[in-house]
Amino acid sequence: MLPNVDFDDPAAVAAFVAARFSAIHKGADDTLLHRFFSDVTALFAGRNPDYSPIDLKYHNFRHTLMATVCMSVILEGEHAGDGNLRPRDFELAIAGVLLHDSGYLKLRSDTEGTGAKYTFCHILRSCAFAATYLPRLGVTDVEVESVLSAINCTGPNSEIARLRFRDEESRLVGCALATSDYLGQLSDPHYPNKLGELYAEFHESDLFANVPEDKRAFKSEEDLILRTPDFWRHVVRPKLDNDFQAVYRFLERPLHSGKNDYLDAVAANFEVIARRIATH
Repeated sequence: MLPNVDFDDPAAVAAFVAARFSAIHKGADDTLLHRFFSDVTALFAGRNPDYSPIDLKYHNFRHTLMATVCMSVILEGEHAGDGNLRPRDFELAIAGVLLHDSGYLKLRSDTEGTGAKYTFCHILRSCAFAATYLPRLGVTDVEVESVLSAINCTGPNSEIARLRFRDEESRLVGCALATSDYLGQLSDPHYPNKLGELYAEFHESDLFANVPEDKRAFKSEEDLILRTPDFWRHVVRPKLDNDFQAVYRFLERPLHSGKNDYLDAVAANFEVIARRIATH
């Protein structure tokens, strides 16, 4: 069972994450964490003067919050295991996961289509926003660089071995962010019903980028659904195991028990998808 938290409630997720932080780093000040949540919630809700509210149905704020919960659970497990991450690493990790899809947001002057059109460049746009936002809160240039490296790990074609990290702790956070991005969405109980929304985002992005039909990754919604199980088996799972250093092991409860509720939730979702494919 996934963590007992309302993934559609930013305040509930903020409280959940702050509780993990306080349990790991007793006595540490969580003011900055709450500031991140407050600012990013306002950003996605359209209360930032420069940006319209998020208008995507798949890469929506729920996805960001699910990834954020997953990240905090990984960090909690890492502390119980190796325990190499400092309070500041936790704060920067949460900043990274909260901002990793901010690149889908549109400026208020942008009234054409949805943020899905930025699919191919949303990571670059997310990094640009993070690089201008974080220094206002006292995040140093070196720390910003670490956050940007972590966000870059979420690119589907990113080669983590080629990315630059200031230390092994930053590399671990990058692997954790990419893992949380994947498992956050694939474990969502709504995931099997959201594949049509995911296709719609790809379709809009292809149109915006003038990708010829024969060059598009998916020819139809049905094509995406049919190929989704292989995407998990042959793309995502190998990435989790190898590129992302199997940090999903820190989601096991108890640690080292082999019981991983996130992987179990993913497996349950793919059973639903397999049954639907077989039926139709």
